[in-house]
Amino acid sequence: MSRLIIEESPPLAGRVRVGGSKNAALPIMAAALMARGKCVIHDVPALSDIFVMQNIIESYGGATEYDCKSERMIIDASELGRHTADYELISKIRASFLILGPLLSRLGEVKTAMPGGCAIGGRPVDLHLKGMAALGAQIGLNHGYIEASAAKLRGAEVHLDFPSVGATENIIMAATLAKGRTIIGNCALEPEITDLCNFLVSIGADISGAGTDTITVNGVDSLNGGEYRIIPDRIEAGTFLAAACARPGGDVSLENADTAHLRPVIAKLREMGAQIEEKSGPGLLSIKTDDRLKAADVKTLPYPGFPTDMQAQFMALLAVSTGRGVMTETVFENRYMHAAEMSRMGACIKIDSRTAVVDGVRNLAGCPVKATDLRAGAALIIAALGADGVTEIFGVHHLERGYDRIDEKLRQLGARIIKIG
Repeated sequence: MSRLIIEESPPLAGRVRVGGSKNAALPIMAAALMARGKCVIHDVPALSDIFVMQNIIESYGGATEYDCKSERMIIDASELGRHTADYELISKIRASFLILGPLLSRLGEVKTAMPGGCAIGGRPVDLHLKGMAALGAQIGLNHGYIEASAAKLRGAEVHLDFPSVGATENIIMAATLAKGRTIIGNCALEPEITDLCNFLVSIGADISGAGTDTITVNGVDSLNGGEYRIIPDRIEAGTFLAAACARPGGDVSLENADTAHLRPVIAKLREMGAQIEEKSGPGLLSIKTDDRLKAADVKTLPYPGFPTDMQAQFMALLAVSTGRGVMTETVFENRYMHAAEMSRMGACIKIDSRTAVVDGVRNLAGCPVKATDLRAGAALIIAALGADGVTEIFGVHHLERGYDRIDEKLRQLGARIIKIG
């Protein structure tokens, strides 16, 4: 079993580049299934979730090629041979469900299993299915598979009960090749959705309103191939900003960071005492800390609120800050599993339903801990960087779903971290 060994480390210092966004790359890869030409996508991170999506695309008959060094993905879905993928493949990642809209729109039928992913709470797919049904699809559940079919999807007005990111993306993609106009209300506002829309427009789609709560899609007959670059990963950037604050004296610069997507994270770090400066140059951002951070209250919300994907990392910061902070998780109901592992390191955390009260301690103590999901793994790294002694983190496969070579990047910044296995 792979694991990370993190020895007591000095404050992080230096420069590191933020990779492309996983949460933008996955829906864009799914959208490439609708194109009848070759799509060349740049800044696609080398992550296990990306490779699973690549395999899913190939299982439907698409041709793919990925270069880890240049982080370039080529997808050619000109000829699709199947409308069903293997259950074992689909069940590995949550984003696998994003093939529903593209394949239904392109082929008129699709058969897919329920998606997998981190066990961080209920993430029902009913909004996805309601959207497909509103566009004219027939939906059924047969032997554990969701089957959807439509001779031709037709534009409609769709109002989401909740601004779900995945449902917004799936409905946009399904509507792209539908006949007529689709208006989607109460859309999620995440920048990854805007990136998906920009990609689709670049290959021939007619979409307006991206970045707002109402998106209009005028269906087109076909989509072409094209070339596109993924936006920077705001959660990776936020994770490095948090890691720089694990010990007083951190001084880290990020390359390829989109500060517009990091506003809530930057604002909270400044409130806690970090010095953050946007520098001249493409995506340059620096962060410094002189003393231990001051505790603050954090409440997760859909974008543009504080991201749930940064909750665990900030709990690690609160654990080594001065004073008491209250964390409130409003997006997922089962996202405090990392708290028990941090408590083994000496953190003082009390959980009551969706609220966590964290009293900062001066020193955490390294010990063996286990990552239970992707962001929990990142939080344990931050806790280890602020701890005395040696920390051994198991469950590294979770980290590899969302962080490309995080151990190498942290070593660039002076962390004493090695990966074994």
